[in-house]
Amino acid sequence: MWDIQFLQLFERGQQLHADGRRDFENFYDSNDRAFLASIGYQEREFYDFIEDLNNEQAPAATTALLIAAVRRDYFLTVQRGQTSTDILQRDDLPTFGDTLDGIAYLPRILAKARAKLRGELDPDLMYCCGGDRNFLLQNGDKHPADFLRHVWAAGDDDAKVAAYVKS
Repeated sequence: MWDIQFLQLFERGQQLHADGRRDFENFYDSNDRAFLASIGYQEREFYDFIEDLNNEQAPAATTALLIAAVRRDYFLTVQRGQTSTDILQRDDLPTFGDTLDGIAYLPRILAKARAKLRGELDPDLMYCCGGDRNFLLQNGDKHPADFLRHVWAAGDDDAKVAAYVKS
């Protein structure tokens, strides 16, 4: 089952990171890379979840798994297992102060969530970084995986996402 494999790789990665391994490019073997590709996951984003958990005690491995489940579902159903070649660059993101329906930061996390769904985040960007987690906590303690699913369900309708954040 893919979820067990995900958590085993995550646990092994946590130990490697704790032992001082920080070079994500040499973090995985060919089986790990094939597994991550099969669920539409980038190597760097997987590493970033491990790094944040080890350094900041969040997000939990289960949160990383739930986010991966949304990405995997989108990758297999919407993208039919085809990886996108588009990349959302840091300079293309809305700023931290941009607003949507009066909600600061929402345009930024929304752009990151949509790119996360499509597997298009630049390796230097992370969906569910500390800023994202703080935004979701401050706006109704929303779970990052739930937010991602709502973004998927809303499609291009930003007003639906804003309504969800306000609910």
